[in-house]
Amino acid sequence: MSLAWLLVQLALCALLIARAGFVLSRSADRLAALYGWGRGWVGLALLASVTSLPELASGISAVAFVDAPNLAVGNALGACVINLVFLVIVDALQRHQPIYRAASTTHLLSAGFGVVMLGFVALSLLMGRRAPSLFEVGAFSPLLLGLYLLALRSVHAHEQQALAAAAAAAPPDAPAPPSAAVQREWHHFGLAAIAVVAAGLWLPEAADRLATELQLSRSFVGTILMALVTTLPEMAVTLSALRLGALDMAIGNLLGSSLFNVMILAIDDLFYPHGPLLAAADAVHAGTAVTAMVMSGLVIIGLVMRPQGRVLRVTSWISIALLSTYLVNVALVYLSGA
Repeated sequence: MSLAWLLVQLALCALLIARAGFVLSRSADRLAALYGWGRGWVGLALLASVTSLPELASGISAVAFVDAPNLAVGNALGACVINLVFLVIVDALQRHQPIYRAASTTHLLSAGFGVVMLGFVALSLLMGRRAPSLFEVGAFSPLLLGLYLLALRSVHAHEQQALAAAAAAAPPDAPAPPSAAVQREWHHFGLAAIAVVAAGLWLPEAADRLATELQLSRSFVGTILMALVTTLPEMAVTLSALRLGALDMAIGNLLGSSLFNVMILAIDDLFYPHGPLLAAADAVHAGTAVTAMVMSGLVIIGLVMRPQGRVLRVTSWISIALLSTYLVNVALVYLSGA
């Protein structure tokens, strides 16, 4: 297969995912208005889960059909890092003040759970074959799934408390949403989700062949190239949320997607036929997991300190640190050659 045709396939995947991400954002915002949902929760749970479907589909395809554990692990962890570095762009687009000044404290829970889950992933990768297993599945996989569900429950409870306090101060009208409008938006939402899954299933084979054609490692292609393409829905949704003025939806989508991407490793582990997935992956991915931990920690610092100034009137120092950490990780993954 020619290099040009492989690049065309990747470009088509990117276009399909980007378009589907825009439809998801628009439909989710309309559903939030129809049901009276909070935008922050919509970004964290609904949008983050659906926009991460390319990573889920790509990961399952990579381990079940391509037999490329490094591609799957690199894609999931690389997508976490790219989601976090995209906060730099969100910060730069908020010209009046850094995003951390106006963001909800609910995001502290999302980032904190992300640090814990990524820590277990890094530990499993460093232990390799010595990591405990359970019925041909890594022992850390059920733990990752449980932590993800606990994170959703905890963030939802925190969000509900804030919404209840706001409702007590100014009770909103909550008319029943028109059934036709609801069905129409769910229909659009479902079609966009199917398009995302289809593109995600198509992507791993093209990315794997591109790695062979360019003589690049699967770890590098999964962590950088495939992760960039599969995070296009998150990017499209985030930019759409910013246009709507829903900053918390944008941030919640990115942090929620990072949580979902870590949980994807547990699902990929179930489909991997040769034992625990993380034990079969190269240890270089532990560096990516640690990078995501450092970046999540920087987000927590930003949400607590809420910096006011900007570097060169462009972005906050938190964003400069996020971008620098990401570039270091790209260089390390490329130079490792794994």
